[in-house]
Amino acid sequence: MTQLNNGITLFFSLLVEAMPFLLLGVIFSSVLLLFVDEQKLLAIIPKNVVLAALAGSLIGFLFPVCECGNIPVARRLLTKGAPTAVAIGFLLAAPTVNPVVFWATWIAFRDQPEIVFLRVGFTLVVAVTIALIFSAQTDVRPFLQDSLTRMMGEPEPAMPTPAAEEISPLLKSGTFLMQSPGQVLQLDAPPAQVLAQVAVAAPPMATRLRMMVDNMVLELRELGAVLVIGSAIAAFVQVAVPREVILSLGQGPVTSILAMMALAWVVSICSTVDSFFALSFASTFTSGSLLAFLVFGPMIDLKNISLLLTVFKGRAILYLFVLAAQLVFLLTLVMNLYTG
Repeated sequence: MTQLNNGITLFFSLLVEAMPFLLLGVIFSSVLLLFVDEQKLLAIIPKNVVLAALAGSLIGFLFPVCECGNIPVARRLLTKGAPTAVAIGFLLAAPTVNPVVFWATWIAFRDQPEIVFLRVGFTLVVAVTIALIFSAQTDVRPFLQDSLTRMMGEPEPAMPTPAAEEISPLLKSGTFLMQSPGQVLQLDAPPAQVLAQVAVAAPPMATRLRMMVDNMVLELRELGAVLVIGSAIAAFVQVAVPREVILSLGQGPVTSILAMMALAWVVSICSTVDSFFALSFASTFTSGSLLAFLVFGPMIDLKNISLLLTVFKGRAILYLFVLAAQLVFLLTLVMNLYTG
């Protein structure tokens, strides 16, 4: 009965802690959907893939969201046509590389400022590296869920044929709605194309706000449901697996890193408060293992796998998990060996 009560308490703690940040991410996602011009957004993104990955990793300073709120924003970036490097970089770095988390980490580790800056530095290295690896895939759609690829629509041809440009929309198959003389809206087009046509039609602000609210409700309903499932799984694992089993491994430079990475994955604490949790282990664990907890946890944790499944297929999440784990382990191991 005690374990059941602890599990229920942990479940609601995770849910209450994560839901505001998920709502924040959904709000930013809806703003991107209806109030950010896709062409302007793409125009300011560097063409160089390395700079694009770095830019995506630094967007968190503009959109300070937790690891529960970055997923809907990253999904919206993909549907807006942003390069893969930008979306992946944002997905992995935004929960850590933002002013809120930086300030929280500084408050917790003000006596160890190297932890604060190395957390940001290691996160950028891992996020940019993985973003570059994913950007090597010419078409990322095979890694995305079918529902997301439908929202993105079909990839545009490099050079449209003159014949295609001359065809009147009313001669094409589909369902159309007359907007104004000479302007129509195709209702059964992919959602991304419908939104593009709506942007061209320039609806009144009241209509745009109503569409934004409708989109927020839809995304919150979809992502909120999987967040509940993920929080329940995370709470169950925390109760079922004794924490002492993980902590007993944290003595050496290698085992301490593995133990803290496993703890970060299981505990699934929000990145805005995880630095205070890690601080409680500062006297018994190595600095490298503390950084492993602070860098790896916000990228991939048990709670967010269900949210990631709304964007990526299982194999893509596995790639993200393995790549992030390997890079974080190598970086923090070097730190342990250097400081040891």
